[in-house]
Amino acid sequence: MMELGLHTFGDMDPEALDRGAEGARRIKNLLEEIALADEVGLDVFGVGEHHRPDYAISSPATVLAAAAARTKNIRLTSAVTVLSSDDPVRVFQEFSTVDLISGGRAEIMAGRGSFIESYPLFGHDLNDYDELFTEKLDLLLAIRDQEIVTWQGTKRAAISGRGVYPRPVQEKLPVWIAVGGTPQSVARAGAMGLPLAVAIIGGEYRRFAPFFELYRDAARRAGQDPKTLKTSINVHGFIADTTEAAADQYFGPQAEVMNRLGRERGWPPTTRAHFDQARSASGNLFLGSPEQVAEKIVAAHRVFGMDRFLLQMAIGKMPHAQLMRGIELYGTKVAPLVRKELGIEKAS
Repeated sequence: MMELGLHTFGDMDPEALDRGAEGARRIKNLLEEIALADEVGLDVFGVGEHHRPDYAISSPATVLAAAAARTKNIRLTSAVTVLSSDDPVRVFQEFSTVDLISGGRAEIMAGRGSFIESYPLFGHDLNDYDELFTEKLDLLLAIRDQEIVTWQGTKRAAISGRGVYPRPVQEKLPVWIAVGGTPQSVARAGAMGLPLAVAIIGGEYRRFAPFFELYRDAARRAGQDPKTLKTSINVHGFIADTTEAAADQYFGPQAEVMNRLGRERGWPPTTRAHFDQARSASGNLFLGSPEQVAEKIVAAHRVFGMDRFLLQMAIGKMPHAQLMRGIELYGTKVAPLVRKELGIEKAS
């Protein structure tokens, strides 16, 4: 079975004069979007963690707790939790609480994060980038796997025989590893037997296929059964009633965000020609009419054999009404087409 879902960073206007009002507006709209995703039968909704003026979500568990109270079936995950700069005890407690509120629908997607603001914000040294993640992931898994924890590391105070509460509804709170383009991280996830989420944000999507082969090979070498390990691709895209409408509605907000980030990172400006190439059959954008997007999701499944597909439609200043329509089409048009083609029966 392949799960279909959405993820977002809670983009908002970084130039808003009243940041509180702008944040409140975005969170209100986001909760409506998650509720609609649940109503139309999507499987998963993920929210990211950032510490910047252009994103409303710095505390994924808080947003997911609010979403848990107004949804019934959809799974709720971070996308991602920046574990390196957080405390694994608090991360577990927060998501365990979301699990209790939701009746067993919470997940953690752990990663290093695509930005570095959280490291100095919480007093961490960027020179410890890799060591922080490795050590904190080890502690998070120890807490997940046993109620009474004894643990020692170098970047956090030791724990000696202490209980961590509350415990979740699920026997084991799912912990995914989210990666961008680092083979070492992919191999480590496979060796540890943890589910893997790969972010695809540029180029032809098929070029990421070797990561999935590396992941499964690393799992086999470590004695894990690759058949039991889940994988996901997390991509950008948009769905509208027609291909032309999807392209016209998404290009402006997406280009504005990519150009803003590009000025920080030295990327070249995004042009409509680049955008149109990215939304081609082989490109990284999953964008178009319901039929077109469904066809591309099925094609990607043939390449990766993934267990989950997460689409980031909410980017930049995308109008809420257009997002709501896109979510409606995703659940009522795209998902049934994909499930029929792949022989997936949606649980009632």
